[in-house]
Amino acid sequence: MAETLVIHGGKKLSGEVTVSSAKNSAVALLPAVVLAQKPVKIFDVPRISDVSELVYLLSLLNIYVEVDGSTLTIDPTGIDNIVLDDEACTRLRASYYFMGALLGRFRYCKMLSPGGCYLGPRPYDLHLKGFEALGAHIVQGDGFIELFAEELKGTDIFLDISSVGATINIIMAAVYATGKTVIHNAAKEPEIIDLTTMLNKMGAKIRGAGTSDITIEGVKELGGCMHEIIPDRIEAGTYIVMAAAAGENVTVRNVIPQHIDALLSKLEEMGVVMDIGRDYVKVIGTKNLHNCEVKTLPYPGFATDLQQPLTVLMTKALGTSKVTETIYVERFKHCRELNKMGADIEVKEGESVIHGGTLLKGCDVTATDLRAGAAMIIAGLIAEGTTTIHDAYHIFRGYADVVNKLKGLGADVEAI
Repeated sequence: MAETLVIHGGKKLSGEVTVSSAKNSAVALLPAVVLAQKPVKIFDVPRISDVSELVYLLSLLNIYVEVDGSTLTIDPTGIDNIVLDDEACTRLRASYYFMGALLGRFRYCKMLSPGGCYLGPRPYDLHLKGFEALGAHIVQGDGFIELFAEELKGTDIFLDISSVGATINIIMAAVYATGKTVIHNAAKEPEIIDLTTMLNKMGAKIRGAGTSDITIEGVKELGGCMHEIIPDRIEAGTYIVMAAAAGENVTVRNVIPQHIDALLSKLEEMGVVMDIGRDYVKVIGTKNLHNCEVKTLPYPGFATDLQQPLTVLMTKALGTSKVTETIYVERFKHCRELNKMGADIEVKEGESVIHGGTLLKGCDVTATDLRAGAAMIIAGLIAEGTTTIHDAYHIFRGYADVVNKLKGLGADVEAI
């Protein structure tokens, strides 16, 4: 896998780009197949490294995965619930979904503690509290986490924070539980709807996804199904911001605009001219960019994953903009890298203040995490000269075929 991206800036982007399927759906759907007792076929699986890691972890569980382009046929009938002690667990945050899936299916799971991009404290205590409420016992130590239960019983679970990960994990643990489970203050993200749609096709009885109260009636068996993943709203938002910063007449296809309403409204406020269709967004161009303020919130609020790319656009806007981060309060490492390029950004606790109207110049920067890497790409496209992005492997975790998509828009970029 390429470790470095080199971008020669100043090229005006135009043309069309098609968004891949949702990374945040795929990384939940693949572990969820553990719950099935017959083969499952998933279409439009994004070709990203996180998916490759999950396929590898499935293979360790003796689950057969056939890859045919972007279609995965997954046969869990020979599953062997071994201890997941491979380092892939520590590289991949989404590995924690195996906790809920294996606990739900077998009443037992032991695995290395999950990893992923460091964005500040990301405890999964809400997941564990949910498992305990269902009747599980938890042992942690030596870098491992072990879950076991004689029986899982449905109950009412109130989440202190509407956590996406906790909502998904509790759903998976509860599908085989006895009786009814209700998750209160559940997360509402489209990826949760996508997961429950697939589980319901398999025979689960889940209702309320997309609202703050999700009800799961336990069942005794889940079969197979066929499922197509929804478009990636974060990738869509990234390319739309990229087009606003470095292009004109760029059409981003395979978009569900309702999933990114908060971003589109903010871009219109900033002066970006767009044609928004049923399944596309065309960025026509920009007027004089205006400064703005953004506060990240759980869906349907402004997505934390899009504040980093939008920060780059804010460096072009006249006046002072501000980002307040309420989800991952340390998610500002991209600001240090942007300042290397000539931006004028102050970082305070939980917020960044962007003094706009600065010109960026290419230099060596680092993709400190997935979405920071996306921000560095946008910065490199609008910068004068050459930008070299190190640790680009973070980018490939979540953006499928990103180099070819950029080249298709006219960018001068290469992976090394």
